[in-house]
Amino acid sequence: MAAFASQAIEQGNRRYASRVMKAPILEREEEFELARLWREEEDEAALHKLIEAYARYVLKMAWKFRGYGLPVGDLVQEGNIGLMEAAQRFETTHNARFSTYASWWIMAAIQDYILRNTSIVRVATTPAQRRLFFNLRKVRAQIATGVDGELTDADRELVADRLQVKIKDVMRMEAHLGGPDNSLNASYGEDDDFEFQDALPDDGPNPEDITASHHDGRVRSGWVEDALETLNEREREIIVQRFLSEEKNTLSDIGESFGVSKERIRQIEAKALDKLKVAMAVHGDDAKAILDNDLVV
Repeated sequence: MAAFASQAIEQGNRRYASRVMKAPILEREEEFELARLWREEEDEAALHKLIEAYARYVLKMAWKFRGYGLPVGDLVQEGNIGLMEAAQRFETTHNARFSTYASWWIMAAIQDYILRNTSIVRVATTPAQRRLFFNLRKVRAQIATGVDGELTDADRELVADRLQVKIKDVMRMEAHLGGPDNSLNASYGEDDDFEFQDALPDDGPNPEDITASHHDGRVRSGWVEDALETLNEREREIIVQRFLSEEKNTLSDIGESFGVSKERIRQIEAKALDKLKVAMAVHGDDAKAILDNDLVV
């Protein structure tokens, strides 16, 4: 069934190509008039005649891009969309031939389709990367000096210079064009008991680091709690409100709650911090660093 469908599609493509190539090329005045009729009067017959006359350009460009692994028929469809977009936007006042104007729209539509469908990963998101994607193979064939047509480091420098991109972009695109995408869930190994994602490095903390972090956190919290015990009730309350509560209060807010000035609260805070430094100093530099970071524990 699949072979029959493939053969039917191929026959349909040949019939379409034969019909397209028989359409006559338009003179400048005729294409201008057809474009005008479509834009000003929405004459669909004029649009169809304009499209049919230049559909051969779509076939030519679609064939040019056949090496990217996509069906030529799909490229033709996308190119036709670009051709119709050109007909919609063409301005006769610009005094340019419709064929020249349409060629850019056809190529843009085909290239955009290729970029969207050749990879599950977007590899050409800037004009420079698009230029690299569509020119690397041609330039590589011209200057490659490595074994079996591979690029050497010197060749990559030449490619980067000619296409005005970075060498790392050349290397990345070379790797992308050198093979198909692989799913991270694809299996490998003698019994297919591993997936590619199993071999990816984990940049997060390992269980030992997590356990050590939790332990160190509890130790630091204990140091702070012990140091707070050296303060009187008012000093402890000020330190908690200033540094240890979720919503840290200002000196003015605390002074208002205690019925004293902001400056008085600042003095009490400074005295309390000195006491904490003495209490924490017995635990070494790590403990003193807690105070340097606003008592964050």
